[in-house]
Amino acid sequence: MASWPTLGLRARLLFAFALLCVVTAAAVAGGTYLQARNDILERTQDAALQAMRSRLEALYPLRSATPGQADLNEIAGTMTDGNSRAVAVYQEAHSLPDPAPGPPGLPRGLPRGLWRPGGNAPNLDPGVLPKGLRRAVAGGEIAWQRVVWRGEPILIIGAPLLIVESDGTTRVSGIEVYTARSLMPEQRSIDELAARAWLTGGAALAFAVVLALLAARGVLRPVRELGRAARLLGEGELRTRIEVRGSDELADVARTFNNTAAELERHVKQLRAMEADARRFVADVSHELRTPLAALAAVADVLDEEAAGLPEHAGRAARLVSQETLNLTALVNDLIEISRFDSGVAALALNEVDVAELVRATLRTRGWSESVHTELPPAVTARLDPRRVDVILANLVGNALRHGEPPVSVRLCADPHWIALEVRDRGPGLDEAVLPHVFDRFYKANAARARSEGSGLGLAIARENARLHRGDLTVTNAPDGGAIFTLRLPRRSPDPDGGPE
Repeated sequence: MASWPTLGLRARLLFAFALLCVVTAAAVAGGTYLQARNDILERTQDAALQAMRSRLEALYPLRSATPGQADLNEIAGTMTDGNSRAVAVYQEAHSLPDPAPGPPGLPRGLPRGLWRPGGNAPNLDPGVLPKGLRRAVAGGEIAWQRVVWRGEPILIIGAPLLIVESDGTTRVSGIEVYTARSLMPEQRSIDELAARAWLTGGAALAFAVVLALLAARGVLRPVRELGRAARLLGEGELRTRIEVRGSDELADVARTFNNTAAELERHVKQLRAMEADARRFVADVSHELRTPLAALAAVADVLDEEAAGLPEHAGRAARLVSQETLNLTALVNDLIEISRFDSGVAALALNEVDVAELVRATLRTRGWSESVHTELPPAVTARLDPRRVDVILANLVGNALRHGEPPVSVRLCADPHWIALEVRDRGPGLDEAVLPHVFDRFYKANAARARSEGSGLGLAIARENARLHRGDLTVTNAPDGGAIFTLRLPRRSPDPDGGPE
């Protein structure tokens, strides 16, 4: 069964309304039922008592203080009417000897004496008479009690017949009269009342469910609109707004959402403008630096050639200028390449190439053929941009040779749709804290394995080139040591116009 926090808002509203209705209906209907039941039974009892008192008056004066069977029958007949049956019994005031058994059906613990039922005695078994009722009547009181006899509710009323002495005192004559009145009509009325209470409760429950559905609809509609707007806002639709209806709490939430969305849109526009300005600045500066760097590179080449003939300090300075000029040129070229990706103008020049031959050409051009172990199955072709794949491989293998430990290996795997190139070294691997940031721009960790002497853009450019092919570049640490860079590319990259081939 679902717990309360996991239920939806609609289910909670329905449950709350239904519970409130059930509790209210049960309290009202139950209270009304009990009150009406008690009123019905009390009116019946009062009417039966009044009728019995009236008929008892007709019995006085008693003909005999020791009545016989005929007298008891006459008494019972007087007390019987269309709604009740009666029995008259006589118990002598003195007790008979213990061996004398009481009549069949006489409850244990009652005074023993002459048990002479009269009237419709077969219809009223004396064993039905409750002991407490008999004791109260034997003590001179009129008493009544509701019992179930033969599956039928009945009201039994008992009354003693009293003898008035000459001095005005009264004593019990020993004659007791009991009447039994069926309560089936009242029971039917009570059952009908209970049925009406159930019907009323059911109707109230159905009405509460309808109200709950209407309330849930009224509450959930703006909540759904808020959820839809939040999803659109999260997807980048910053112009998303909610229609404000009314002035309740949900309207306040809608206004707050609209204000938040407006502020977010404004801030995002500012950030995008600042980012565009920064990218444009980098691109402009990089392009402006290319011309003076070209002149510096030419001079640096001359100095590098003449460094051997210069004095020691001058030669060392000439070689330093030449090296830093090359580093600066590489940084500017990387910045220009990154700016092309950011501006969306980077494009693929696709060709059908032999992947194994492309890898060998990359290693051979840079003189790494002897330093790198390869596993390159033949006849694996793919539609790629050879220049960009060359840039990716050169960056990965160069990093492995500079920062890892031999042997460095390149392995090619292929299936009908994808190729995978794994570049692995046997060094200590990358620190776990470094792994999520390896492809970040300008990221340089302090660990020796991740430290780079370049621009800090090589791996970022490599991943951008992989994604331009609709592939990806990932890195993991091998269980037995070393880092594994995996380049996955589709064998049929999209055309330069962006559509599938």
